[in-house]
Amino acid sequence: MIEYYVLTGIICFVAGGAIAYWAKGVLASQQIKAAESESNRMVEEARRKRDTMIKESELEAKDILFRMKSDFDSETKETRADLKKREKRLIQKEENIDRKLEQFEQRENELNNKERYIAGRAGQLELEEKRCQQLIEEQKQQLEMISGLTADQAKELLLRAMENEARYEGAKLIKRIENETREQADKKAKKIIATAIQRYAGDFVAERTVSVVQLPNDEMKGRIIGREGRNIRALEAATGIDLIIDDTPEAVILSGFNPVRREVARLSLLRLIADGRIHPARIEDIVKKVGQEVDQTIKEAGEQAAFDLGVHGIHNELIHYLGRLKFRTSYAQNVLQHSVEVGFLCGIMAAELGLNMKLARRMGLLHDIGKAADHEVEGPHALIGSKLAKKFGESPKVVHAIAAHHEDVPPSTVYALLVQAADSLSGARPGARKELLENYIKRLDDLENIANSFQGVANTYAIQAGRELRVIVESEKITDEAAVLLSRDIVKKIEEALTFPGQIKVTVIRETRAVEYANK
Repeated sequence: MIEYYVLTGIICFVAGGAIAYWAKGVLASQQIKAAESESNRMVEEARRKRDTMIKESELEAKDILFRMKSDFDSETKETRADLKKREKRLIQKEENIDRKLEQFEQRENELNNKERYIAGRAGQLELEEKRCQQLIEEQKQQLEMISGLTADQAKELLLRAMENEARYEGAKLIKRIENETREQADKKAKKIIATAIQRYAGDFVAERTVSVVQLPNDEMKGRIIGREGRNIRALEAATGIDLIIDDTPEAVILSGFNPVRREVARLSLLRLIADGRIHPARIEDIVKKVGQEVDQTIKEAGEQAAFDLGVHGIHNELIHYLGRLKFRTSYAQNVLQHSVEVGFLCGIMAAELGLNMKLARRMGLLHDIGKAADHEVEGPHALIGSKLAKKFGESPKVVHAIAAHHEDVPPSTVYALLVQAADSLSGARPGARKELLENYIKRLDDLENIANSFQGVANTYAIQAGRELRVIVESEKITDEAAVLLSRDIVKKIEEALTFPGQIKVTVIRETRAVEYANK
């Protein structure tokens, strides 16, 4: 029974497997058929799309081709039109060139004709020139025979006569102009004073850069030097001045270009000598105190100068620079006194001209302010002073007058010319500046020798400390007109050969004396 069931189960299992296999085959066959039909449908649809795309592409290509053809045709038309225009222009240019070539040929023919004509005329002119030269030579020979002079002698005689006539006429003209100027001197005096520029050039006086301190005895030199030179080194370091201790008996020389420091060193050394205690600490203390006293002296000197001139409102620093000029000399003339004097002169001339007197005095007082700092700053003292004045609030007119008083800057105002004239007058007046006796005598000799080098001069006299040169001429050789020319020639030679402050007046004196003696 069990075997029956087993067998039946096996048979059922086999039968079920066979049925399942058959069902699976049937299902697979149906799926294959469905896939084949689907693939056929897709292929057919793809064929239709392909045909459609091919047709669309052909249509689009035809459209693009049509457009390109249209564009090509339009461009071709434009190019052809442009080429036609250019062709027309080229034809016109060619015609113009042909016309110009014809004109050039005509002008060339004309020029050739003119050249041939000019060549013929040149030949004729050469012949005429030769003939004229022959005639001139014949005339010269005839004139030489008639006059008894050669051509060179006649030329020299004619030139000499013309020169004498020109000099005579020039002398008369100069004399007439001088007479007219002398007649109008009162009217033009103010203008002449305002525009006169007197310049001075000379060597710096080296001996003015040293000061000498007298000692009670030569033993003091050793005390000033100190052990191993420490005292003198301390004094030089504190003052900035060189001390020269040599064989000069009972004297010490202070050397330096800064006059204020030199004055501080001088006063400090005098106090140390009087005190007797000379050592580095004491030196520094004394120099400091003396420096403060000198600064106060400088300030007072500047304030006093401004007060004397009635100039107010000057910056304190400018007052300090102005006071430093008290210890500065120029050609042995104290610069502060010179500045005050220039201020007064500027004020006087400004009043005569109807200008601002106070402004002119201010310019004159400050014109040399740069000399208080020119040993510390490079450049001309006029420009240095103008920069200082501008820095401390002076007006542009004052700044310009300071800068222009030695023509470092061209003067552009009447005040600048006034400062120039007053500066020259202050330095050129007799006794303002000292000179060595040898230089003074040599300058007088040079003046007289220059005048004596001219023909017709009998005697010369340099008077008024060399400010005037009187020349006495021989009346038989020098006429009145020639005397005018002689004075100018002497002045010109003096200006070329000599260097001098201010001006030198040259007076030529010509007189005619008739002398007779009564006898019995």
